[in-house]
Amino acid sequence: MENKQTIVVIGGVAAGASAAAKARREDERATILVYEKGKYVSFANCGLPYYVGNEIMQERALLLHTPDSLKTRFNLDVFVEHEVLEIKPEEHQVVVKNLQAGETFTQSYDKVILATGTKPIVPNIDGIHSRNVHLLRTVPDAVQIKQQIEAGNVKKAVVVGGGFIGLEAVENLHRQGVSVTLIEKADQVMTPFDREMVVDLEDMLQKLRVEVILNNGITKFVAQGDRAEAVQLEDGTVIHADMFLLSIGVRPDVTLAEKAGIELGATRAIAVNGRMETSIPDIYAAGDAVEIHHRVSGKSAWIPLAGPANKQGRVAGANAVGRSMEFKGAYGTSIVRVGNVVAAKTGLSEKECIREGMDYRVTYNYHGNHAAYYPGSEGMMIKLIAEQQTGRILGAQIVGGAGVDKRIDVLATAIYGHMTVEDLEHLDLAYAPPFGAAKDPIIMAGMTHANLYRAEGNAYTPAQVAEQMEKKDIQIVDVRNEDEWAVGMIPGAIGIPLPMLRARLNELDPAKETVVYCRSGQRSYFASRILMQNGFQNLKNLMGGYLGWTLFQKSLKES
Repeated sequence: MENKQTIVVIGGVAAGASAAAKARREDERATILVYEKGKYVSFANCGLPYYVGNEIMQERALLLHTPDSLKTRFNLDVFVEHEVLEIKPEEHQVVVKNLQAGETFTQSYDKVILATGTKPIVPNIDGIHSRNVHLLRTVPDAVQIKQQIEAGNVKKAVVVGGGFIGLEAVENLHRQGVSVTLIEKADQVMTPFDREMVVDLEDMLQKLRVEVILNNGITKFVAQGDRAEAVQLEDGTVIHADMFLLSIGVRPDVTLAEKAGIELGATRAIAVNGRMETSIPDIYAAGDAVEIHHRVSGKSAWIPLAGPANKQGRVAGANAVGRSMEFKGAYGTSIVRVGNVVAAKTGLSEKECIREGMDYRVTYNYHGNHAAYYPGSEGMMIKLIAEQQTGRILGAQIVGGAGVDKRIDVLATAIYGHMTVEDLEHLDLAYAPPFGAAKDPIIMAGMTHANLYRAEGNAYTPAQVAEQMEKKDIQIVDVRNEDEWAVGMIPGAIGIPLPMLRARLNELDPAKETVVYCRSGQRSYFASRILMQNGFQNLKNLMGGYLGWTLFQKSLKES
């Protein structure tokens, strides 16, 4: 009879719980031990802000599994409040401390799966350990914050950090009637996104009466006893509040791995192969502590997101018991909501393309989430980035309302399949008036980009138009209707509505470099085809139209 294996999983939540459950599904006879340092082995950490804001009403809804439920369903032996202090690879042993009893013991293993996750960035500054300076990483964190709010002790809060958790915390504190100030050291919220694609998020924060402070960090907390009364910023500003929430960021927790001699990668996360094997035999790693293959750039990356962590855990669990699975990488598909504005990203941003030295082209498209004639259509701006020479999709960002989630998932799938912008033109997507359009926003984005790829037209981004305007005298033509000009025009633009363009060609100089624009880019594309066939050779269409220009101008003012 085959010898029974002992699998030790270090850490729970996404990767650890997934690894243990998969190992059990593949090997009914193995002894599987899960050691979790915290009080909860499997909880919905992504749901914590929504519990604070009462969108998730019950604390128990956050608890995906308990030690008892994991024992009942998967026959896993789960030990919470047990910290693994050391891995001894040569002896195939781990040293574990029972945090409740204060006792330390040694456990032998055949395979280990490291799922140690991340640790928060907490700067070493005065007052940061005050009792009303919080993190939002665990269920007890969320419960404590919510209890203080519901007790009426929090009228004003300061959130430090404008990433995913920071923005979600801001929104949900606002839902609870708390006045919020958001502090972000960078020149924008959501730094993985390109600057112009977060303007609507920042505008929504303003509409929610959230004070947003950019380009400013914190230097200390002003405390009275064990309670912080204010935070001081780098420019000397002092902001008083009842509660402070830190969401500055996280780092991979590699303390245990380093102590065991496991190699780290270029990102200082644990280096693994596609089987989630580390540099030491019989030790696997998964989740937010590991470095992975970025499927677009082809380089190593650290992407601490729940989706990849769950998949990595599944692969590690299967391979630890002798099956064969491979994690093929990720590219950071993500989404966030503030008020009724949704922003999503997949693959590389434009600034990441620049950093990686990639040859790329950008297009902007603005379309409704469903047919315009059906009531309730909500617009979305799609920024699509593709390789210049091949048309391969490198990344996308979308900002809008309803339907953003659906479109970013389509584009994430396209990236995984190594599709090109021409492939997007031919997608067969579901259409009925309440759900989409005959030419879905994704298909339209593909058509726009494919036209440029095939040299069927030429285009400028808003940034390129601004650059050309500074360098020389260019001819800018606004082909919107006259009533639309009241909301604003690009400085120096000549207004000729599209229906009148053919009759008024004599008002334009075909020898001049000419840029045409409309509200979102479609009418100006039609105008560019008319002009091109009437002798205008040096011709560009403004991608994203006046909406894209407005986003670009706002991004300059707010940075």
